[in-house]
Amino acid sequence: MAVLSQVSFLPCHVRAHSFGVNAQNELFECESKSGTQTRLGSSIFGVKTVQLKVDQLRVRGPTHRNKASTTMMTLIEERPLMPKLQPERGVPKSLAYELVQGPLVRWSEVRDKSHPETPTAVLAHGILGGRRNFSSFARRLAQEFPNWQFLLVDLRGHGESTALPKRGPHTVEAAARDVLQLVGQLKLTPRILIGHSFGGKVVMSMADQAKKPLARPVRVWVLDATPGKVRAGGDGEDHPAELIAVLRELPAVVPTRRTVIEALSSKGFSPSIAQWMTTNLRPAEGSDGFSWVFDLDTIADMYKSYESTNLWPMVEGVPEGVHIDFLRAERSLHRWHRDDVQRIRLAERIASREGAGVQMHILEDAGHWVHTDNPDGLFRILAPSFNGLYQSAH
Repeated sequence: MAVLSQVSFLPCHVRAHSFGVNAQNELFECESKSGTQTRLGSSIFGVKTVQLKVDQLRVRGPTHRNKASTTMMTLIEERPLMPKLQPERGVPKSLAYELVQGPLVRWSEVRDKSHPETPTAVLAHGILGGRRNFSSFARRLAQEFPNWQFLLVDLRGHGESTALPKRGPHTVEAAARDVLQLVGQLKLTPRILIGHSFGGKVVMSMADQAKKPLARPVRVWVLDATPGKVRAGGDGEDHPAELIAVLRELPAVVPTRRTVIEALSSKGFSPSIAQWMTTNLRPAEGSDGFSWVFDLDTIADMYKSYESTNLWPMVEGVPEGVHIDFLRAERSLHRWHRDDVQRIRLAERIASREGAGVQMHILEDAGHWVHTDNPDGLFRILAPSFNGLYQSAH
């Protein structure tokens, strides 16, 4: 029985649904305007107590199994239809994700083809990150744009998606296919793709792999990343390749978080990066120490692909129906070469003459971590995209 049909009668707003491949139980939370709590004694997938609190709904549990629809066409033609959530045993088949929905989104509307489709944005994190990097920002977007929903993913080798089978090659293109497969399974139609750093190339590759004019406009936001090959020293201080190499030298289980901080500091990495890396540790099974939430071997391959992947042909020949926005952080450690900036500006002028879309933005008072350094400024730059696309869809 579909979980969605079991909860569709509830007078509450759906806000977020998390599906983690390592979770053992599902948890539904929904908060009502009165703030009251209700406990249902019925069992859903073996969970005997369902907490209902109104403002938020979370679902955590084993990744569901669904036969994927045609991956490349999902971006273009599918109407959103949420899948039946089935308990699955064994190895997960798709990326771990979280779906954050605005308070005006209703399951009845998402599932009913007679309703205008719910506009969806996909958010992809950078290397050594995870879907939770965007959680706070996605919730802000959902509050400000209550008719939208936001799909946050753990890319392969990261977070709860580390439980996926290790099928190479681990490239930008493969990571993009993973996300396309997920939206195919969820039968969602992304209208906006947002990617930070490595995730920026992932979302560009998603649009590029569609391979045909889009039936609806898709806005692609590339946050602090350039489309071409990474130049020597192009990632500045705290170089990800060097960071990955140092992390791979550490034992699989470290005794304390301080161990990681001291190891990275001794290699010249900044205190902020050293501290941030400890957020990717989890208690190790059968040990008093900590292990990583990601797969460093997979990530090393992914970053090599990021350095060598060239998506300039897409930028200089933007697919019909696609608008690409590059956002450069004013204080980014990831140095933007002058030639790259000029090339994007030229593509911007050519695209405008041809009716396509390429645009360059500068986010002031922000380093590479744009969504934490200046979330207000980032929101102001992104906001017109959501207003414009929602109005065009209705």
